[in-house]
Amino acid sequence: MTSILIVDDDRQIRELLKDYLDGFGMQIRTAEDGDSMKQALSESRFDLIILDLMLPGEDGINLCRNLRTHSNIPILMLTARGEAMDKVVGLEVGADDYMVKPFEPRELVARINTILRRAGNMHDTSSIDANTISFSGWQLNNTMRQLTSPDKLVIALSNAEFRLLRVFIDHANRVLTRDFLLDQARGRNMELFDRSIDLLVSRLRQKIGDDPRTPQMIKTIRGEGYIFDARIS
Repeated sequence: MTSILIVDDDRQIRELLKDYLDGFGMQIRTAEDGDSMKQALSESRFDLIILDLMLPGEDGINLCRNLRTHSNIPILMLTARGEAMDKVVGLEVGADDYMVKPFEPRELVARINTILRRAGNMHDTSSIDANTISFSGWQLNNTMRQLTSPDKLVIALSNAEFRLLRVFIDHANRVLTRDFLLDQARGRNMELFDRSIDLLVSRLRQKIGDDPRTPQMIKTIRGEGYIFDARIS
């Protein structure tokens, strides 16, 4: 059974979402702020978190950013604010998708299913079958979806970051357009906006320590897209 944690300070929204998602056979737990979210995570395992942006105390952006330092659990960010910059920030800190209130509950279920399907099938959709892939001193574990640096530090990746890195690995040393990367790393049935793939690339460069001013692995090809310049083993 799919287990979901809903984090929202609006009691009515928490109860409405819980009742609705219960009808789809999902196991739901709710939390009203960051402290209760952390308590829930310490007690149970969840397949996905629905996280409100505007929370009392620590907000959703900080909670998402901190969670991404040690976990790749899928995060669907939910907020009443729909400005483009809010979406940019939400995805930049590691959210897998973003929805604006008010929303159609059936769309929420569709988004949840899409995120979970990607999370469940990530290591099965690649042309490279090895459990661990090495490139330029880094190691990527496909099962755990974790990246290990040359200094043996474990780096947590969001689902979108993992998918993007796998696309680069599967098509190393080839110029990839932004449209191709969007199709492969995020999927067309997710909400997209200008700069979304550039944000993912920026996040991934940060994770692998690739200086954006003079990148050595993920290189920008002006007017075309990106190329992953690394030896894969």
